[in-house]
Amino acid sequence: MSDQYLTIKAASIGEFRDRGSKFIGYAFPVYAEQEWHHHLETVRKEHPKATHHCFAFRMGMDKNNFRANDDGEPSGTAGRPILGQIDSFGLTNVFIVVVRYFGGTLLGTSGLINAYRLCAADALEKAEIVEKTVEDFYTITFDYAIMSNVMNAIKKLGLPMLEQDFGDLGKVRVAIPKSESADALFKLKAWVAGLRLEEALNLEEVEGMNIEQVLEK
Repeated sequence: MSDQYLTIKAASIGEFRDRGSKFIGYAFPVYAEQEWHHHLETVRKEHPKATHHCFAFRMGMDKNNFRANDDGEPSGTAGRPILGQIDSFGLTNVFIVVVRYFGGTLLGTSGLINAYRLCAADALEKAEIVEKTVEDFYTITFDYAIMSNVMNAIKKLGLPMLEQDFGDLGKVRVAIPKSESADALFKLKAWVAGLRLEEALNLEEVEGMNIEQVLEK
């Protein structure tokens, strides 16, 4: 699985009209179940007189967490077209809710599918799509006696140093792509200890250095 994925940077809004019916689409970046629930309730409160609040989301690196809801529209005419646009843009961690105000004329199955699809697409076209990397973050604390070894190893691995603190002990925070974390930490320990990789297979700790996984700041 790749460490990179596409999502939207911030919320965006799209619109579509057909034979008197007005559709307003709201797209949000989301990373947890409670987030899309919150956005749905917020939009419902903002549009209490709308006839429908149809939605879809897809979340997760594997994109297996998804849902499509027609909210009273004929089955398959709203939620699935919205979800289809999330997929068409190649996105994940995105939630879209499309609000409909009925204009008095029935649109039919094909008309509804087209309306929800184009409204969701408009919201995504107006969003800034960004590529993100799933990373693990580690704080490396070390004695100054091995500082050059630590810094050389970090440089050799090409790890970005997000923070540096040189007090009683040296301390740096680094980011490592999630799929590369285990291999990078193994090499880091080996090189700081001055060992060849084959000599460091059973190396768990390096004297004078501590590595702790931390949450992103």
